[in-house]
Amino acid sequence: MTPAGNRRSDDVKADGGLHEGAQHLDNEHLDNERLDKERLDKERPENQRLDKWLWFVRVIKSRTQAAALVTEGKVRINRERAGKPSQTLRPGDVVTITVRGHVRVLKMVAAGNRRGPATEARALYEDLTPPAEPRNAFDELTASSGVRAPGQGRPTKKERRQLDRLTGDD
Repeated sequence: MTPAGNRRSDDVKADGGLHEGAQHLDNEHLDNERLDKERLDKERPENQRLDKWLWFVRVIKSRTQAAALVTEGKVRINRERAGKPSQTLRPGDVVTITVRGHVRVLKMVAAGNRRGPATEARALYEDLTPPAEPRNAFDELTASSGVRAPGQGRPTKKERRQLDRLTGDD
C-alpha cells in the first residue's frame, strides 16, 4: 500500500475505497517494491572495487580508511601491491592486508551489496591467515608482572641489597 503521507483526502471515496488515480499509486508502489526485491535477489556483482570490498568485509571502519591503506601500500592482491583503491577484485583473488601491525590473508568469495552485520561480512571471504604463533609463557609473565630473567636489565632493590652484602658496601 501507498504510505499515508502520499495519499490525499480526496483520493479516498466515501465508502473507504480509493479512486482510480490513488489505486494506480498503490499498484505502482507495489510494483516498485517487487522490482527492488528482484534487484536485490539477483546475483551479486562478480567484480568489486578494492576499497569498497575491504569496507564491506569489515577489515576497516570506513571506505576512506580502506583507500588510505591501499595508497600506503599495505594491501596486496595475489602477491602484487595494489596500485589504487579503485582496483577491481574478482572472486578467488587473495588479498593480503596489514592493519595495525597484524597481517591478514583473505580470499574473496563474493562481492558485497552492503556493509551488513559481521555474519554477513564473513560470507564474503575465506580467512587464510595462518594461526598466530603461541607466545612464550615466560614472555607473558615478564610483560605483565615485571619479572625478568636473571642477569638481564637493571637490578631490583632486593638484588642491589644482596650485591651490597656480597661486596661488603654499606
